[in-house]
Amino acid sequence: MTRPPRMNEPSATAEAARIFEELRPRLIGVAYGLLGTLAEAEDVVQEAWIRLQRSDLTTIDDLTGWLVTTTSRIGCDVLRSARVRREAYVGPWLPEPVETAPDPADAVSLADSLSWAMLVVLESLSPAERAAFVLHDVFGLSFIEVGTALGRGPAACRKLASRARVRVEQRKPRFNVDPEAHREVVDAFAEAAHTGDIDKLVRLLDPEALLTTDGGGVVRAVLEPLRGADEIARFFARGARFAPDREFRAISVNGGPALLMVDDGRVSAVVALGIREGRVTTIDAVRNPHKFHGLHTTREAE
Repeated sequence: MTRPPRMNEPSATAEAARIFEELRPRLIGVAYGLLGTLAEAEDVVQEAWIRLQRSDLTTIDDLTGWLVTTTSRIGCDVLRSARVRREAYVGPWLPEPVETAPDPADAVSLADSLSWAMLVVLESLSPAERAAFVLHDVFGLSFIEVGTALGRGPAACRKLASRARVRVEQRKPRFNVDPEAHREVVDAFAEAAHTGDIDKLVRLLDPEALLTTDGGGVVRAVLEPLRGADEIARFFARGARFAPDREFRAISVNGGPALLMVDDGRVSAVVALGIREGRVTTIDAVRNPHKFHGLHTTREAE
């Protein structure tokens, strides 16, 4: 239990700020897991800090628990309103990618718990199911704490998490991650996409591969997912013809393989790749520039 200092102590504000800063990465992780966007997650955590500043610390027995629960409650409120906004979103909605270390052993805990595949699956859940699953199964909150965030009883939250767990298990990829093997596929795919080599692309793609692009109405993107190796290969071949100087750079997002697509020295897309048995099964291309907050790589390429 993290007991805050008394308000009449000179160090009260400074100590609360120190504890908050120590917890910030976890708080952002909680909010990001709920919302799937880093920018909104950061706003949620900032709102939690504002509420803490307005609170009487003498009434808070456990500052860590208070911050996690408050962040969760705010995140749940934002999630409910975000779902309404996403219904009017132009084209498919994809999560906001977070760039991580290429070696999973060096990846931050955010990506360890919230892989790209996991985030995509979470989008299929109701807001209540998602919140119960993320808060309990991913971040370890008790069902009493989950209930406080959701405004429901612990038993109801337990049922929500159980339903969500079944759906996540049904839809999540069932194969082990082999970073080295994946890197070979990623490099080969990047080269084929750059040159527009249709035959090589078809060989690299699973016959039932799925391409989803998210432009959000901000930039041009395919409004309906493309299915099948041949159609996707021709899509990338057309892109190579229209943008012969386009670059593809291998990175890792949310602990998984991905490519940065660079046009005229600027990042124009983050392409998350799902790979199974040496072939690309899913391609999620985030083109909406408002979702590039999680990149370490600057938009301007040196």
